[in-house]
Amino acid sequence: MSRRCELTGKGPMTGNNVSHANNKTKRRFLPNLNDVTLQSETLGRGVKLRISASALRSVDHRGGLDAFLAKAKDEELSANALKVKKEIAKAQAANA
Repeated sequence: MSRRCELTGKGPMTGNNVSHANNKTKRRFLPNLNDVTLQSETLGRGVKLRISASALRSVDHRGGLDAFLAKAKDEELSANALKVKKEIAKAQAANA
């Protein structure tokens, strides 16, 4: 399982641990990933994703999974999230 957010593409970053004596050693800053099930209003079902805590807040801020995916760039999304985005677009086109 990769340490990458499925919605925002946020992944591990590198930096330094700095001791009191100012010694520097390499370290990794890992994203705060959570396994969540987000409800899609258009599809009428839940979608299981592994996303960062900040992405979860962004989804809530934009008004749900459907609205978030509509604005999201395809290159940032994982293959699973891209598949869900296309399903939602197809369902919305059929309803309109």
